[in-house]
Amino acid sequence: MVARALRGAVAVRGEALDAPAPLLRADGAGLTIEGRSILSPVDLVFPRGRMVGIIGHNGSGKSTLLKLLARQIQPTVGRIMLGDAALPGLGARAFARQVAYLPQAIPMQTGLTGRELVAFGRYAWHGPLGRIGASGHAAIAEAMRLSGTAPFADRLIDHLSGGERQRVWIAMLIAQESGFLLLDEPIAALDLAHQIEVLGVLRSLCAIRNAGVILVLHDINMAARFCDEIVALRAGTVAVQGAPAAIMRPDVLQSIYDIPMRVLTDPASGATFGMPA
Repeated sequence: MVARALRGAVAVRGEALDAPAPLLRADGAGLTIEGRSILSPVDLVFPRGRMVGIIGHNGSGKSTLLKLLARQIQPTVGRIMLGDAALPGLGARAFARQVAYLPQAIPMQTGLTGRELVAFGRYAWHGPLGRIGASGHAAIAEAMRLSGTAPFADRLIDHLSGGERQRVWIAMLIAQESGFLLLDEPIAALDLAHQIEVLGVLRSLCAIRNAGVILVLHDINMAARFCDEIVALRAGTVAVQGAPAAIMRPDVLQSIYDIPMRVLTDPASGATFGMPA
């Protein structure tokens, strides 16, 4: 149902899914603060149409990498590129049309309804005098439907639970219709059913809108289930990257998490699950 809805939206907007799309990439990008290396220089390429999970232990540099990609902080070495353009050279609206970012700690928005918050995602597409046109209102409604937040459209954000607010913020990112969505632990406040629902929606955005989704996840099993590729960080460096099948091995998981791990395979689906040994 999600895929059909997205496909219909793409058809209405006339988007060409096979058109060349810019890559988001880190060219030797790293961050050092007061002589301390937070993230060693990394070379990573993120194409559109794929979902990439960033995993690793606490303090491994996951959020730092995402903030560099989102232009929230500037690298002290190297650069972040979008196509042929370095991020600092892009205007705010041009950047917002290409990259949407949801931080780990979402701000509390008081006095706003769910619909009003989601409408902020249309900033980069506003018409004259900041008006939202018919296509913008359609994008807002679609984003709320896909994220399961339509029941919160007229409710104040203040009166929603933490998980409900998180889903409204994710709806705002969907409404932004950017080429890349960057999310820092987007399912941390959600129950299991909504975790699967949200990751499924993000996965569908990759397939139907040709969006690139890059997200920090703590749950290796969710990353293996939904992501096309996993980037594992350890102590500020890229320890390993590759398809889930290459990561979901006891020796690889132990090298990432520093504890003995074992991998189980579901005989019915063939899916693999990692857990402490």
